[in-house]
Amino acid sequence: MQEQGNIHFCGVGGQGILLASELTAYALLAAGFDAKKSEVHGMAQRGGSVEAHLRFGRTKVYSPLIEPGTVDIMLAFETMEAVRYLPLLKKESTVIVNTQQIPPPAVATGKMTYPDRCLDELTSRGISVIPVDAFAIAKQAGNLKAVNVALVGVLSRLLPVEEATWIEVIKERLPAKIVEVNLAAFAAGRKAGE
Repeated sequence: MQEQGNIHFCGVGGQGILLASELTAYALLAAGFDAKKSEVHGMAQRGGSVEAHLRFGRTKVYSPLIEPGTVDIMLAFETMEAVRYLPLLKKESTVIVNTQQIPPPAVATGKMTYPDRCLDELTSRGISVIPVDAFAIAKQAGNLKAVNVALVGVLSRLLPVEEATWIEVIKERLPAKIVEVNLAAFAAGRKAGE
C-alpha cells in the first residue's frame, strides 16, 4: 500500500461515507498520489446501501472502479454492509468495520431479522478485521455525526500519508464550526487504530 491501493467505503445513507471518501482522496492527493473516486448513492435517502470506490497510486490511475477481489482496505460503516461486499475482498484485505448495527427497512418492519455473526463471517475467511466502536468515539468527541471522521482516523494509520496532511485536509474541507469536533474524532480514531 505504499505505492498504490484500492479502498472501498460502504455503509448506509446518512453515515457520511461520501465525505469520508472525499477526505481520504484529498489527503492522498496532498501526499503526492494520483487518486480517482467514484460513488454509488443507491437509496441513500431511505437508509439504503451507499458505497464509494477509491483507487490511488504513485503513477496515473485511469479508473476509479475497483474490480472484484482486489480491495486492499474496506472501510465499513455498518457490519452487515461489510458482508454485503465480500466479493470485492481478497485474502490479504483489511476491513475496518464500525461495530454499529443499523437495521435495514425489512428488519425494522419485522419482515426479516438482522443476520447474526457478521464479524465472524469476515474473520472466518482469514481477512484481517479491525472492529471499531466509532459511535462511541464520536460520542466522546462531542458529536455523533463524527463517526465517519473517527473511521477515517483509523484508516489513516494504514495509508502512507502523514498525520499533519490529514489534519490540514480536515481543516480545509470541513466547515469551521465542526472542525474541532472532527479533529477530536480523527485523533481518537487514529488512537483506536494503533
